[in-house]
Amino acid sequence: QVQLVESGGGLVQPGGSLRLSCAVSGSIFSRYAMAWYRQAPGKQREFIAVISTGGSTSYKDSVKGRFTISRDNAQNTVYLQMNSLKPEDTAVYYCNTFPSRPGWGQGTQVTVSS
Repeated sequence: QVQLVESGGGLVQPGGSLRLSCAVSGSIFSRYAMAWYRQAPGKQREFIAVISTGGSTSYKDSVKGRFTISRDNAQNTVYLQMNSLKPEDTAVYYCNTFPSRPGWGQGTQVTVSS
């Protein structure tokens, strides 16, 4: 069974940065594209960034140029570097495969506020 454990969230001021990590257990990591998703209060979970097994990336328009997704296949970990954070980035952030599979981690809360 795959386990997804997100970490690295917190409270940050507008314009600040955070780096999220997602540790993936199980044997799927190297065989799947991995992605970050987020869910803001009162909204549906949305896709924000994906990285293929070969390292190609794609982003939701609203985070392009500010967020960077990366992966470490040796460590079964996917990262999300978030710069120039805005209040509208406030959400719980999750990782999963792309397309997503059933079973989500607990997520990590990111709050952008002054």
